[in-house]
Amino acid sequence: MSRSLGVVIPAYRPDVERVAAYVDAIAERLDPAVIRIELDDPDERDLERLADLPVEIGVVPYRRGKGAAVTAGFEALSTDALVFLDADGSTGPESAAAVVDPVLSGDADLSVGSRRHPEATVSDHQTTARRWLGNAFAWLARRLLDAKLFDYQCGAKAITREGWTQVREHIYEAGFAWDIELVAMAAAFDLRIEEVPITWEDKPGSTVEPVRTSLRMAWALFTARHRVQQVRDSRLHTAIADRRTDEEALIDRR
Repeated sequence: MSRSLGVVIPAYRPDVERVAAYVDAIAERLDPAVIRIELDDPDERDLERLADLPVEIGVVPYRRGKGAAVTAGFEALSTDALVFLDADGSTGPESAAAVVDPVLSGDADLSVGSRRHPEATVSDHQTTARRWLGNAFAWLARRLLDAKLFDYQCGAKAITREGWTQVREHIYEAGFAWDIELVAMAAAFDLRIEEVPITWEDKPGSTVEPVRTSLRMAWALFTARHRVQQVRDSRLHTAIADRRTDEEALIDRR
């Protein structure tokens, strides 16, 4: 029996025409049961235009962050498999299908799109600063986390319903660090992770500020490592966590 697929597209003040074209292309290539756009702080005009698309839309009147948006989307869907794709369409339909395939076929619990895999194709490069910082981050992540990947931050990841159920209570990062925490927790629960080389076309209009985001991401790496140790019942890390009462998983922030 084939597994149903739900697609989540997180978006903050997106290029509506680009999103509409991407939705059409994804619907045609992946044939998902549902596509859901999680929209942060939209203006009324954009919201009306997106409402004409054959999608579900989740809306909040503020910027909650990519991770919070993807989590809300995953929680709203009931399909057998879940995938999120960045709204800028940098991961094309064929590459999105390649990311989804291992999860739908049962070969992986988490499938991670990769721009830095040796077999990946990058058709339009990021700025030198973003590329260098991204490479440095991936180098550090490989040394701190159990999952040894070339790329942890690509905006295309698919996961089984069962896999999401295991990790969802351990995801805290509302922003771009959500990806690294997802991968770290998947490894902590011994989920099968497959890295899939993709064709990537960098799009203009990114909201990522390279230096500030990189510093936050580096801190998030150490935090993810700390939370993995908690999952593994480390007495030290559990004691540290017990002294912090302000942490609340994303699924509980409603």
